Amino acid sequence: MLTEFFASRREIVEPLGPVFVDAAEALEQFVVRGGKRTRPGFAWTGWLGAGGDPSAPEAASVLTACAALELVQACALVHDDIIDSSRTRRGFPTVHIDFTDRHRTAGWSGDGEAYGSAVAILIGDLALAWADDLVNAAGLDTASFARFAPVWARMRTEVLGGQLLDINGEAGGDESVEAALRINRYKTAAYTIERPLHLGAALAGADDALVAALRTYGTDVGIAFQLRDDLLGVFGDPAVTGKPSGDDLREGKRTVLIAEALRRADPESAALIRTGLGTDLDDEAVDRLRTVLIDLGAVDDVERRITELTETGLAAIAHSAATPAAKHLLHDMALAATRRTA
Repeated sequence: MLTEFFASRREIVEPLGPVFVDAAEALEQFVVRGGKRTRPGFAWTGWLGAGGDPSAPEAASVLTACAALELVQACALVHDDIIDSSRTRRGFPTVHIDFTDRHRTAGWSGDGEAYGSAVAILIGDLALAWADDLVNAAGLDTASFARFAPVWARMRTEVLGGQLLDINGEAGGDESVEAALRINRYKTAAYTIERPLHLGAALAGADDALVAALRTYGTDVGIAFQLRDDLLGVFGDPAVTGKPSGDDLREGKRTVLIAEALRRADPESAALIRTGLGTDLDDEAVDRLRTVLIDLGAVDDVERRITELTETGLAAIAHSAATPAAKHLLHDMALAATRRTA
């Protein structure tokens, strides 16, 4: 479906010339070659859970609208990699690094890094614009689109707001667990699980009680998903995650893991964490910080939070009016999201 959509854009892209063709192809490669399709999967499950019938005539339109979430995700990742100065994503150079390298290889004038970042910003913008195009081309009926559109608008605003909260938190030095959880809520949980489920349920015409249950599940499991990501960003295997080991420490991310460690730390340990975060740590320094995080009990605390949030999210679904098949799917999806290794 996504491949077909990209093919449909070529008649728009090609008249602008080879530079824009290359940029569009880079976006297509970024989207189709990797990713777990988590967000479309949750949106589709939300539709099924509210009584959507996969054999119904409207199913194809619903699936297309759900797929548009993958383009929102592409926008977020491309821009996030610029903000975090990340060099790899899913085992490949990040988009801004790719175009920096293209600039250097071509021997062009000017700052190659600035060029790479500028092109990547535009490619991320293109992904967000095309997400709207894909929704508009899905063929949703008027009533379904009217229910879908307000949730879609909120989700896009929330993910951008969450990103801003993240940047502001790092710049302002807010080290509280509460601030880190707020960022998780809006930067990740809202557009990863909560709003995708809400979008699917809205398309199926779900009542307020079911929407509330799905959103509770989405918020709790979505935060647990990000907490797992925080652990993988420090302890994950690069061969599995596709990112350098300890990359979150080098990027200086103010995660719940770091906030909890600082809350528990003595002055010496706190100084070690603060001076190490956001610097070009070698492997030995990364191992030293990992040991501190473990010894302070921060890792165990994050694991506890993941377990508790997953349980409360699953309880909300268990007591809801979601279809039995969707309850089973959501149970398995919660475990896959919170116990993953990549």
